[in-house]
Amino acid sequence: MTRPRLLGAILAGGEARRFGSDKALASIGGRAMIDHVAARLLPLVDKLAVVGRDHGGLLRIDDAPRPGLGPLGALLGAVRYAASAGFDAVLSAPCDMPLLPHDLVARLRPAPAYVAQHPVVGLWPVSAEHMLSELLASDIRAVRAFADRCAARAVGIDALVNVNRVGDLEALGPIGHRTR
Repeated sequence: MTRPRLLGAILAGGEARRFGSDKALASIGGRAMIDHVAARLLPLVDKLAVVGRDHGGLLRIDDAPRPGLGPLGALLGAVRYAASAGFDAVLSAPCDMPLLPHDLVARLRPAPAYVAQHPVVGLWPVSAEHMLSELLASDIRAVRAFADRCAARAVGIDALVNVNRVGDLEALGPIGHRTR
């Protein structure tokens, strides 16, 4: 049996209101936070893309059907691209989670599945595109609603850090080690 083809999608089109500046480019150990996320995802996927912006020569995917629909719009853009390009599933992660586990895909298989504490981190089959489109058309924007609709499993993964505020970034200390 062949391994499913995975598209990695870094969701990076948000406004970062709570952070106060472009958090994707915030520096951790001299590297942009989005680059830390990319480094964690790259070995796990067949191709890596950034949704919602250009970054570092990676494939850019636009939100669907248009920008401004939050993570579900980004996820729909990624799933649509993946379906059209022959991928089986999308591994999604936001640009502000620099400490994703190296075994993330193994923990989330089989798709659909998501991290219980952070549902934007998930493994989504491209076959869920229609459900995602329907949710967005009905004005539902919650990732958990999508997860429920496609019967995704919630997987508990401790110690994931979501950087929403400058204080969250400062609490990371040297990358890979949280300060107490």
